[in-house]
Amino acid sequence: MLVLSRKIGESIQNAGGIRVTVTEVRGGRVRLSIEAPADVRVLRKEIVEAAVKLPEPELPSETDR
Repeated sequence: MLVLSRKIGESIQNAGGIRVTVTEVRGGRVRLSIEAPADVRVLRKEIVEAAVKLPEPELPSETDR
């Protein structure tokens, strides 16, 4: 894991063209702006985790038909 310190207006960028910029720091919260290529989805971690926990829809069994 890489840990960096950034000030407001400073960015990091990876080789995939994704740039993360610190736009605001207020109290214990940090606001980030993320620029990414159009074909790259950017999702918050809690959204991804919630999607993984969704139950699978039940298919009718042979006895239900």
